Amino acid sequence: MELQEIIIPVGAAIASFAVAAVYAGWVAKQKAGTKEMMDISDAVKVGASAFIKREMKIIIPIAIGLSVVIGYFIGLSNGIAFAVGAALSAVAGLISLKITVKAAVRAANATGSGIGKTFALAFRGGATVGLAVPAMALLALSLLYLVYPDPITIAGVGIGASLIALFIRIGGGIFTKAADMGADLVGKVEANIPEDDPRNPATIADNVGDNVGDAAGMGSDVYESYVVTVLASLLIAALIGAPKIFLYPILIGASGMIASIIGTATIGSKNVADVMKPLNKSFYISAAIAIGLNYALITTFIGNDKMAYALFGSTIIGVILVPVIQRITDYYTNYRYKPVNEIADSAKWGYASLTLMGIIKGMQSTGPFMIALVAAIILSYAIASSAAPDPSQALLYGIFGTSLTAMAMLSLAGIVLSIDAFGPIADNAGGIVEMTGMGEENRKVTDQIDAVGNTTKAVTKGFAIASAGLAALAMIQAFQYEAAKIFTGKVLDYSLSNPAMVVGLLVGGLIPFIITGQLIGGVSRAASKMVDEVRRQFKADPEILTGKSKPDYAQCVDIATVASLRELWKSASIAIAAPIVLGIILGPPAVAGLLMGSVVTGIFLAYHLANTGGAWDNAKKLIEMQGRKGSEEHKVAVVGDIIGDPYKDTAGPALNTVIKLLNTVAIVFVGAFVAILVL
Repeated sequence: MELQEIIIPVGAAIASFAVAAVYAGWVAKQKAGTKEMMDISDAVKVGASAFIKREMKIIIPIAIGLSVVIGYFIGLSNGIAFAVGAALSAVAGLISLKITVKAAVRAANATGSGIGKTFALAFRGGATVGLAVPAMALLALSLLYLVYPDPITIAGVGIGASLIALFIRIGGGIFTKAADMGADLVGKVEANIPEDDPRNPATIADNVGDNVGDAAGMGSDVYESYVVTVLASLLIAALIGAPKIFLYPILIGASGMIASIIGTATIGSKNVADVMKPLNKSFYISAAIAIGLNYALITTFIGNDKMAYALFGSTIIGVILVPVIQRITDYYTNYRYKPVNEIADSAKWGYASLTLMGIIKGMQSTGPFMIALVAAIILSYAIASSAAPDPSQALLYGIFGTSLTAMAMLSLAGIVLSIDAFGPIADNAGGIVEMTGMGEENRKVTDQIDAVGNTTKAVTKGFAIASAGLAALAMIQAFQYEAAKIFTGKVLDYSLSNPAMVVGLLVGGLIPFIITGQLIGGVSRAASKMVDEVRRQFKADPEILTGKSKPDYAQCVDIATVASLRELWKSASIAIAAPIVLGIILGPPAVAGLLMGSVVTGIFLAYHLANTGGAWDNAKKLIEMQGRKGSEEHKVAVVGDIIGDPYKDTAGPALNTVIKLLNTVAIVFVGAFVAILVL
């Protein structure tokens, strides 16, 4: 990539940073509220900072060590790329954390001015994250690719991004759901006090968890998805060997970034009744602009031939796929539609009925999701492969087309993450409103925004899961080509008649289930410690429930921190070790099988978990909005929501990161897959 060609993506990233800074400045200028509100906000900030510092004490030495190991054994450029990917993944999480804490207290204070001002404040806080995080990814990849034009030499950036994102997802996810479950099980179910009640010792830990899990976790997750998807497209472009198309994946990222900047600017505070309408409007504006810019860039830099139009067609499919997945996810998780209404209705028959109905609807949601993905894969592959200048390269062009579909999806990460990130801000604002006793009307404002935030969070998870599936196709293809380069003179059999391939499929298919079990088990273990602590405080000081004594919030934050960090390495170790161990023992075909198996089970399990948890959460919200808070049905729905917490906020989001980590590890370490056993 020539220096003059990098101006567009670098310029788009810088512009995105600049607009994010403007939004951050606007949020900071808004009134923060009373001293009592600031005290709660400061307590959340201190707790979140303490967690992140302790997590980084574990992560940083590991990242430095791995960077040195990769640089020594795989190559200096990959070591540098790993360090860049890991560092920026951590920064993405920290940016998300800082702005969420700052925006939440200001959004709480704005509730007195109505839903319009509160929504605008929460959204612009979210847009700061939404524009800054993908800008970091685009800038880092553009500069790395400028210095090291062969993408296989910078594939380590994917491992760094995925590994740190997984650490933050696991640590933050277990923290937030342990605190949430502890607060709900003892506070709402046993003590019958409202959510975010200041008498609950776990309520500050719960608010801290919203930041370290939903905000920092999602920020690092989207950053990682962006990095790996661009990397997948670049790897296939390098295999095709046509220099003029190398730039296109990064140009798609630039067009989406410019479109996202414009989309966020359409959100204001006037005439807001249903907050979903301006969010949808901003997305569709961004999508239309992205399509137009993609056309302009491909005709300018690649040409007006059949191949250029075919690749442009693949990007249109990617842009269209985002609202399709949005609609599917929205239908199965939004309280306005039949599935969530059926789950809420089932609460009248008890816990078992509500639990089963939620699982049923979550499983059913994977059907339309699969149809959308398969249609996108078939169309993008068919369009791009049919336009291949050399028929012998039809396969590679087809896979490249599919990777561009994924890239076009991720190019809209700026607007999608902006729409997602206001949810945790609204959730935290609701907690501050409750804890400071601002009143029922103020709480209704945050509840309405938070309910939409639950749906948009589910949509963003579906968006990341779909991109993982599409990007994995390109990564698996790139892995096979890299293996063929290294194992010259050796026939690598990727057919199902090869037992090694079948073994790999079985192992890969199992990994998402093993990791899901580990993560939900980790939440359960951490939550049990939180429950014990909350019960201990209520028993030791009965005046806490009367409001005469203050609970020990810091102790609950510390318990959630220690318990979550203890679980950090288990899942990451499996994701790193599995492809390396299997490759050394059985060779590249077994690893290819592992990658395919993990994609097939992982994306559907992740989508099921995310939607089931989201539907349970919104079933509870629906019952509350119907004025039935405190009823038997509400108590049943609260338990459903508690069960769904580790589904939607810990295990589900972690799986798409696991899929991509498996793929990047396989590509970087392919030279070590010697096949000790030949089946």
